[in-house]
Amino acid sequence: MATYNKFQDFSEQLVIGTHDFDTNVFKVYLSNTVPSASADAIKADLPEITAGNGYTAGGATTTITVAEVTGTTTVSGTQVVFTASGGAIAAFQYVVLYNDTAVNKNLIAWWDYGSALTLNNGESFTVKFSNTTPGAIFTLA
Repeated sequence: MATYNKFQDFSEQLVIGTHDFDTNVFKVYLSNTVPSASADAIKADLPEITAGNGYTAGGATTTITVAEVTGTTTVSGTQVVFTASGGAIAAFQYVVLYNDTAVNKNLIAWWDYGSALTLNNGESFTVKFSNTTPGAIFTLA
């Protein structure tokens, strides 16, 4: 399982209402640039891999669900699958979650896969936020 990391700006953006997990569109994109928890705040701060061969610029949408039980809220997302088609998808090591509805495309978190991955033609990569489906992205208690 990849390592979850939160962008520091996310907590402020959450509190001031930038993110509405009931109505906003959230996407994941692939990057091979090391994210900075303190310096990266919007999508423009952290480049994604080049689009093509089954990878679409901007990444893919994950459907978010929110559930509260005894004062603890869990935000979960559906798995996203990237499949190389017509050639390889460029090397990537990081999966980045962001709010596509927000004007600035604010970043939320990233998952570090430890080393660069390349998808050859016909290969697929499934983004799993955790080992459950839908996978828990984070909890607030």
